[in-house]
Amino acid sequence: MLKEGTVGDHQGAPLSFCRLLTVHRELLVGQVKNTRCILDNLQQSGFFCAEDAEIILRSPTRTDQVRKILELVQSKGEEACEYFVHIVHEVYDAYIDLRPWLKEIQYQPSDFVQEIPVINTDPISKYCAKLRHELGQDTRFIASYSQKEETLLEDLYTDTVMELLSDVNGSLGYLDNLEELLGQQGVFNEHAETIFIVGDAGVGKSILLQKLQNLWSKRELLNIRAKFFFKFRCRMFSAFKESYEISLRDLLFKHNCYPDDDIDDEVFGYILRYPETVLFTFDGYDEIHANFNLEDMPEVVSPEEKAHPLMLLTNLLSGKLLKGSWKILTARTGTEIQSRVIRKKLALKGFSPENLQRYTALHFQEKDYRDIVMVQLEANPHLNSLCSIPLFCWIIFKTFKNFRAMYDDFEPLDIDMTLTQVFLLLTEIFLGRSSCPGLLKKSTRCPADTFRGGARTLESVAKLACLGMERGCFVFNQDEVASCGIAEEDLQRGFLRPVSHYDSCGNPATFEFLHITLQSFLAAFSLVLDETNGSGGILKFFTECEYQKPDHFKFCGPCLGSSGPQGKDTFQTTEHLQFTNLFLCGLLSKSSAPLMKHLLPMASLKKKRMVLKSYLSSCVKSHMKGLPRYKTDSEGSKVHTMPHFVWMMRCIFESRSDYVARLTAKGIAADYIKIAYCNMSSSDCSALNFILHHYPKHLGVDMDNNNISDYGVKQLRPSLRKLTVITDSSIEVLAEELIKYKVVQVLGLYMNHITDIGAKMIAQIIEECPHLKTLKLGSNRITSVGGKYLASAIQKSKSIFDVGMWGNSIGDEGAEAFGEALKNHPSLTNLSLSANGITSVGGRSLAAALKENTSLHIFWLVQNELTDDAAADFAETIRINSGLTHLWLINNKFTVQGARLLAEALPHNNALKEICMKGNQLSEEEQKLFEVETRLRFF
Repeated sequence: MLKEGTVGDHQGAPLSFCRLLTVHRELLVGQVKNTRCILDNLQQSGFFCAEDAEIILRSPTRTDQVRKILELVQSKGEEACEYFVHIVHEVYDAYIDLRPWLKEIQYQPSDFVQEIPVINTDPISKYCAKLRHELGQDTRFIASYSQKEETLLEDLYTDTVMELLSDVNGSLGYLDNLEELLGQQGVFNEHAETIFIVGDAGVGKSILLQKLQNLWSKRELLNIRAKFFFKFRCRMFSAFKESYEISLRDLLFKHNCYPDDDIDDEVFGYILRYPETVLFTFDGYDEIHANFNLEDMPEVVSPEEKAHPLMLLTNLLSGKLLKGSWKILTARTGTEIQSRVIRKKLALKGFSPENLQRYTALHFQEKDYRDIVMVQLEANPHLNSLCSIPLFCWIIFKTFKNFRAMYDDFEPLDIDMTLTQVFLLLTEIFLGRSSCPGLLKKSTRCPADTFRGGARTLESVAKLACLGMERGCFVFNQDEVASCGIAEEDLQRGFLRPVSHYDSCGNPATFEFLHITLQSFLAAFSLVLDETNGSGGILKFFTECEYQKPDHFKFCGPCLGSSGPQGKDTFQTTEHLQFTNLFLCGLLSKSSAPLMKHLLPMASLKKKRMVLKSYLSSCVKSHMKGLPRYKTDSEGSKVHTMPHFVWMMRCIFESRSDYVARLTAKGIAADYIKIAYCNMSSSDCSALNFILHHYPKHLGVDMDNNNISDYGVKQLRPSLRKLTVITDSSIEVLAEELIKYKVVQVLGLYMNHITDIGAKMIAQIIEECPHLKTLKLGSNRITSVGGKYLASAIQKSKSIFDVGMWGNSIGDEGAEAFGEALKNHPSLTNLSLSANGITSVGGRSLAAALKENTSLHIFWLVQNELTDDAAADFAETIRINSGLTHLWLINNKFTVQGARLLAEALPHNNALKEICMKGNQLSEEEQKLFEVETRLRFF
């Protein structure tokens, strides 16, 4: 550790300040972008005189001025040099690019230099300070039930799972913290500038941005050195009229934060010169809907040119405007944007079990009550999976705490909730706010009385929500609020909250619902309560989803893609409308009838339920008939679902209609159903289980590449006796259930978090399930320990023929164990040990084992560490083995000598069709030496 008043080189050796400025002269000349503040302070402190400053300012460029300052400061002596470094240290935002340098030299100000004041005269850092202050104020609290209730962000924020995705949505791993968001990990397009974050409703996209903004305001994002941070809600861009035009300057200053002291020209000029110092966040891209077409509007490339704000947004994201700035954009899953404008992509997956435990601890400080909550959550997998979504978890926890304080008879976690019931609890809280008996006056809870007493409020806010859904509108002015009969006391209930001005004309504050999903719920309530448009009117948004009306829901930026309704399938549409349909099913379900009968005539309620049931039935028949089907020799008939199948399952589950569930089960009519890549969450497993309960025979279900988690598998427990194929699962539950029924044929657990502990349980499944044929365990966390368990079990299995272990870490010890399993194995035909850290030591063991094997046809050893040391062993195997047809050695470390040994062995083997050697250490000229041997391939 260096003493105060000293600095060091990169190895920590002390340097004088004069010497320091000489050693790092080039870096300082490049990174000091503002000379005015340094000159002002050097003059005021007496180190420079007016003549010195005049000489420096004669230099024509900034870099020349910095060079001249360094020369003069060094000529003034050690104290002047130390004060120069101190100015850079104290005026944070003006010299933010030098923070890593200050850390590298381990700068510690001395008592002497701290007595000399440093005054910030830099207009840029003054504006940055204002930005930080306003952003800190805006992001300090989490939005809650009402304006009166405030929760500090830092007291409740909990990280969610952040998965990096490739340009084709393949997994690239996970981020450990927010500071990695702007790093290089996961970048697949270096030329783009937009970081795209996707996630389902309520998964935490907005709160993640809020946390990021809050950390920046407190200077706690050390790896993100942006000087300017501008935050926008995307829904504001569709609140502007078609004729409204502004410039980029107006967008930044009038609609975000205006500079003080008439310095906007300097600030804006700096932003244009250094766009890489600017970070934008645009939240909710899927919420942009406009009833006019942007395609005919000219692109905006000039920062001074005026255009509609939507066009400014489009050109900012594409990099045509303020190129070089950083952008973070969020949207709901399924919103498509062209890859050419995306730098990296992340998917938020909600709370992991560890995240949920931490979040629960923050909510319930009292340990006894927290323990009760955790026990009851674990006992209710469906409720647990709902709580993996931050928004739903927040609603559940807050309502439970509220009811526990208000009522003597509330047992919050002792029910099997649907999502509709979760939002009914929230609505009950809102409606009961004005009549809350207080903490000392507990009473008996009666939801019916609460809803009857708040019927007028509920009807008016629901009407506004439905009006917004019809128009694709999520922001409302005071006239729209008043037109629906919403009074001032209604605004205090918590459904709506005021938001800052979306224009600069001094108009009254606008309003929005607490969350767009709450607006969807209330819109469904409006459909149920409205008696003016007939019972068929409840299908308004179902029919809206069947086709896209001309010039309706035109989405921002045709060059960036669209998320509007595309097809004619009832269950494929914009998500906020689909949530309205989902909640409609829940409100008209039998479980909601005891409450709903107090809000509308029973005859009307029954009629609407019959209309919905009839419509769902016809849609299910049509939907299931239209799914692609095909037959295979090994697995029988297959039906392949699309992502909108999940929405259908959700609607059926919310409706709790056994009749419609039976229709769906009947419509499957296959031996195997594939629900892979359908954005299925753990809570959807309850819906799948509800349908599979009505399926009469065994069924293979592939749920690969979803977000099932352990919670989902626990919900599938009642159906595991029927399933022959499971993926994405909790191994402990699988081992117990699959061994019990012994019918599993395909076990696909690709891309999970399975460790050696899980591998041991899977080995038990292999040994005790005599029909298991296919095992896929790629991209997990299995080491040599787990590899040995699996290899030993595979060695004993007489049914298994396909094993995929790509992307684990079994190493040479695991490879040797698999070698033992290969010897004289009766059925194994396909094996992948690619990307497992296997060197030539393990490779030689595998090659030796193949001499005693005739069943294996396809063997992948791609992306390992095999060298020429193993080439002779594989060559000898090739001469002997008559079963192998495909050997893939791509991306290893063979040279031309190893390739020659393999090529010389090939004429002795007529069964082997190819040896793939692409990506090894052979030049193009060396590869040409083997053109005659066509089975040795380098392409």
